[in-house]
Amino acid sequence: VFIAQSRASGSHRDVEDEELTRIFVMIPKTYTEEDLREKFKMYGDIEYCSIIKNKTTGESKGLGYVRYLKPSQAARAIEECDRSYRAILAEPKNKSSESFEHDYYSNNMRPELRGNTLPFCMQPEFCSFEKAEARIQEPVSKRLSVVSRLPFIQEQLFALFDLVPGLEYCDVQRDPHTNSGYAVIQYSTAASAIYAKYKLHGFEYPPGNRLTVIFLEDGNDSSE
Repeated sequence: VFIAQSRASGSHRDVEDEELTRIFVMIPKTYTEEDLREKFKMYGDIEYCSIIKNKTTGESKGLGYVRYLKPSQAARAIEECDRSYRAILAEPKNKSSESFEHDYYSNNMRPELRGNTLPFCMQPEFCSFEKAEARIQEPVSKRLSVVSRLPFIQEQLFALFDLVPGLEYCDVQRDPHTNSGYAVIQYSTAASAIYAKYKLHGFEYPPGNRLTVIFLEDGNDSSE
């Protein structure tokens, strides 16, 4: 069992620390770190909680981090916590935290996004990707097609796409003539499918074998 990572990432420990176990949440400004821990401890073992404060006044900005011991616990917190927390995976610490906080806060305050708290859709990198996707008018859906020149192993492919919360099923199929890999992936929301495509299209799995991930028509209104 192993966790695959892109070449752009640092060491395995860095990926686990910065991309999979730390979540970013919007909280009432009256919350203390103990309040934050109390609200999120039901989802797993917490390593630490921190509240972002104004450097001048020391007042809470209404934003905080929760770091779990396991990626599965962070994913569970994102899926199951109250939507008012607008929980997402946090940006790695080596990126500008101030710009991330600003983009997160401003995006969450946009009127068209109120009440639409699909996971991951507030990450700055995702928002820029979303705008690029809108320019080319690519139809989106909750269902993805994954193609590879090598055959897939059901359990491994499921584990890879299950890193994005909301995976409903992974159906691996084989072409007996070409021995290439083909699979259909479906998520519970279009936002999860978009994020999975963004993260895993072109991903090398196993190393040296690049995945092709595209949307499949799922019968729903893609404008949603």
